[in-house]
Amino acid sequence: MNTYSQDFEMRESASRVKPVLSGLVLGGLIGAGAALLFAPHSGEKTRAEIRNKTMELRDHTVDTVKDKISLAKSKASQMTADLKDKAHELKHQGQERLGIQPDSSYETTGTRKKAIQNY
Repeated sequence: MNTYSQDFEMRESASRVKPVLSGLVLGGLIGAGAALLFAPHSGEKTRAEIRNKTMELRDHTVDTVKDKISLAKSKASQMTADLKDKAHELKHQGQERLGIQPDSSYETTGTRKKAIQNY
């Protein structure tokens, strides 16, 4: 059972929605008409410009990504080399503290291999 006040509220809220919806529709139509009247170029030319700008943006993005990947690889290689140098240095420091002579047989073997390859 709807009371009089509930029925009045429903009609009141419905009467508020109609002007808002009609205003949105009318505003959309006016905006679309204004866009057609004041468009700087034809639709075909505008689509071509959008296509060209999109391709430029894509190319720029690809170049930027390639540069960043190259930079990351370079930094990773540098970090790897630095870590290997540090590990080698720490190994020698540890051997010195323990009084162990560095293993020169590895270095001698490597030198012999190079000499044989060059021969």
